[in-house]
Amino acid sequence: MSPITTTADLAAFCDRITGASFIAVDTEFMRETTYWPKLCLVQVAAADIAANIDPLAEGLDLGPLLKLLADPTIVKVFHASRQDVEIFNNLGVIPRPLFDTQIAAMAAGFGEQIAYDALVRQMLKIDLDKSSRFTDWARRPLSDAQLAYALADVTHLAAFYPLLRDRLEKTGRLTWVNE
Repeated sequence: MSPITTTADLAAFCDRITGASFIAVDTEFMRETTYWPKLCLVQVAAADIAANIDPLAEGLDLGPLLKLLADPTIVKVFHASRQDVEIFNNLGVIPRPLFDTQIAAMAAGFGEQIAYDALVRQMLKIDLDKSSRFTDWARRPLSDAQLAYALADVTHLAAFYPLLRDRLEKTGRLTWVNE
């Protein structure tokens, strides 16, 4: 389980998911000793493909990813997106259109500020392994456990986004979230 570390591999991955109607996105970063968050890992998943992207890899140009995040035809799905959007804004792009599952879950009746693992448990009946949650994401190499943890975040997000969206549509609340 290796992350994407070259611009060519990143471009190929982004080309493969360009036609997707949505992508799930998450980031891992360090913020303890800096005012601005230091981006350490980006995870992206579509319905049938997912990847970890190592922004700390020497020579990696995030341009293909930033172009994908700016594509207005693809919905970008995040959970509690504030810090992720801050990171991408610092890189020069604000992901749009954006669907925040924490806000959507509130509109769907899951309560205010539901945690990601609680939402996965309720939507997919899966208990997440959060053992790598508080880890040094800037330290290389990342372990297989860290990479699996990170990738699971977006693969589960990609799996339950359509279910949550359908639930909102059936209750007439999807427009609330899209505003």
